[in-house]
Amino acid sequence: MLDTTTEFGARVVRRLNDEQIIWLTTVDSQQMPQPVPVWFLWDGATFLIYSQPNTPKLRNIARNPQVALHLDGDGRGGNIVVLTGTAQIIDSAPLATDAPVYLEKYREGIKRIQMTPESFAQSYSVTVRVTPTRVRGH
Repeated sequence: MLDTTTEFGARVVRRLNDEQIIWLTTVDSQQMPQPVPVWFLWDGATFLIYSQPNTPKLRNIARNPQVALHLDGDGRGGNIVVLTGTAQIIDSAPLATDAPVYLEKYREGIKRIQMTPESFAQSYSVTVRVTPTRVRGH
């Protein structure tokens, strides 16, 4: 999906590996887009996102798994990255404590919200996997 031989593709991969926040947009029961910032881990093919249970985004995904993800632009209309794809709630997935790369990426963030990796994994116990099918931007 991402052609890393192009400047755009290489920049997208770099940002997906470096950025801390991505915006996940789901659609509610009234067909209204619902963007929410989330922590994520890009593995080269899919996004790993942890959520607290019983959130609107999980209800929206259960109803309609088509989602969009986007990174913040540069504030002047540039460096735009938007991905669309399908989200899946994984019922029997490992907790965040079993994802050392994720925990390393968000070590400081977890401390900042006054949690430990264990308390984070217990609170954010639902795993969402997003498989992108399209990327666009400039």
